[in-house]
This record gives sequence, C-alpha cells and structure tokens, in this order.
Amino acid sequence: MIDVNDLRNGVTFELDGNLYKVIEYAHHKPGRGKATIRTRVRDLRTGTVLEKTFISGDRVQNVRLDHRVVQFLYRDTDLFYFMDTETYEQPALSPAILGSAADYMKEGLEAKLTLYDGEPIDLELPTTVDLQVVHAEVGVRGDTATGSTKSVTTETGLKVQVPLFVETGDTVRVDTRSGSYVTRV
Repeated sequence: MIDVNDLRNGVTFELDGNLYKVIEYAHHKPGRGKATIRTRVRDLRTGTVLEKTFISGDRVQNVRLDHRVVQFLYRDTDLFYFMDTETYEQPALSPAILGSAADYMKEGLEAKLTLYDGEPIDLELPTTVDLQVVHAEVGVRGDTATGSTKSVTTETGLKVQVPLFVETGDTVRVDTRSGSYVTRV
C-alpha cells in the first residue's frame, strides 16, 4: 500500500480492481481540514481518462510492473505489433493501450513496454521521434517576422505546426510528450 501523498505523475496504482496511471497531480491544502489530492488518471486497460480525488491519509495498492524494450514492427487493421529485443516475442497492442502514442508509430521505433502479470498495459515512447513530412501547406512569404507557422502531415498521419520553411520531403523532429515541432533534421 502507498499513501496518496506519494502519488506523482507517471505512478501506477491499483484501485477497485483497476490499474491507473497518474497523468496530472495536484495537492490542495485548505485553511482548515484535511488536504485533498486531485488527480487525472488513465485506466490502463481501457484507456479512459478519469478524475479521482483522495483525502490525505488514504492509501492505494501499489503494483509491481515489468519493463521490456520493444521495437515496432508493423500495424495490422486494428493492432500494433512489436518485437521484444531480448526474447524476440511479438506482443500485439490495441490502439486503446497506446492512446496518443499510436500517432508516432514508425517502423523500427524502439520504446519501453510496461507489463503487469505478463499483460501489456502501457508503452513509453522516446522523448523525440523523427518523422518525414508527406504534405505541407504553402507558406505565405513575407510574414516571417511574427514567427508564423503552418500545418504539415507526417508519414504516420500526425499533423504538426511547423515554421514556414519546412517543405514536403523534409524530416522533422517531434516531441512525443506534447506533439510539438522541435527542429528540422
């Protein structure tokens, strides 16, 4: 058991038979009474995001998780296939487990797979991913003093706001935490 005061972003716990991962965490201490801990959590089995509020002193069940390095192989109609780099097993993950990480899946991408009792429940991507631009809008010349941006579509279908100088065929580095443009590669 762990105290709810020890919850932080990224911590996984079990409550009422469900596994949750903390997305956002806020500790609120009013003038009187007990402190409250407000969290936004993602159910790791269904992918739904919920808001949970705890009173200081509550306890939740901690879980033991295993981590494996996997490499993305391919996407079938509704599943994403990976290969464990140590055992060469090929787990298949649904888009519900991946969440927004599905937008960054490119062949050969290495990531960290989290397992609970042998069941894949979460995938942690690297901080940045390099993606090729397949479609870029035409930028308006002469409007560069304001730091203008335009929308491009990458090879995975992800839409990213980039500076006007990025063209079709360029490779851009995208931050997987925020989905924002980092640099042209």
